[in-house]
Amino acid sequence: MIRKTIRSSLTALFLLLPSLSVSAAPDQFTDGIEQARLVGSLRLEGELFHVQGLELDRRRIWVTSVDQENRKGYIHEFDRRTGKLLRRRELTDGARYHPGGISISGRSIWVPVAELKPNSSAILLELDADSLRVRRKIRVADHLGCVAASGRTLVAGNWDSELLYIFDLADNGRVRTVPNPSPTHHQDMKFVDGQLVAGGSLTLWSGAVDWIDWPSMKLRRTLRSGAIGPVRPLGRGGPYTGEGMAIEGRELYVVPEDGPSRLFHFRLDGGGESGAVLPA
Repeated sequence: MIRKTIRSSLTALFLLLPSLSVSAAPDQFTDGIEQARLVGSLRLEGELFHVQGLELDRRRIWVTSVDQENRKGYIHEFDRRTGKLLRRRELTDGARYHPGGISISGRSIWVPVAELKPNSSAILLELDADSLRVRRKIRVADHLGCVAASGRTLVAGNWDSELLYIFDLADNGRVRTVPNPSPTHHQDMKFVDGQLVAGGSLTLWSGAVDWIDWPSMKLRRTLRSGAIGPVRPLGRGGPYTGEGMAIEGRELYVVPEDGPSRLFHFRLDGGGESGAVLPA
């Protein structure tokens, strides 16, 4: 989150200095996403603001974004085949107008909506995936910027995902916290085949996708991500994994750009140096 504020300020500088080039650090991965091949992209038609989270099913794409100027947060629904905007719903809750990374479980979409500052407050919204109506609200005394949902379990990251909140919905919403086992500032996370898969940023120019074992919360695998623009990455979105991320087997989807936005589709390799095997 802090890096996002810095990036917004630096974007204006890059627009004023079009001849200024950006060089990567020697150890920085700069070519798309490590061990993944770019398959294509889909332009999302319709107004989007500062993109936060991404989720999808067979027919639809959902993206959350925050209109910082007017202090309003939204979830947007798109047609997965055409990219056409189908509808949007405002999620603003008083001082809480910053929606984060989202997750679908069954026919529910879980969305954190928080104040735009650390150590603040948030609500976890359970939305009906078909109507986008609110089914449930859970209030939390901290900023939450992303959530993964699986049945009765929610895992949510606070500011920069330094802490992970684990909610047991079947036990009166019992909550415990654990430190993030990764240095990645996770922005979007999902449960995938018994693991947490989380994407986020490492620096203004680089990011990562992490596989974290559940429930041990041990980091199992990390793939590095470069920035979307070779010359001015801050102008449109920074790291590919810095904002919305969704995954279906080996198919990885990211929306790194603020509006006008594109959904990028990557295909992941089946393994890596760590020996971790991705689902077929």
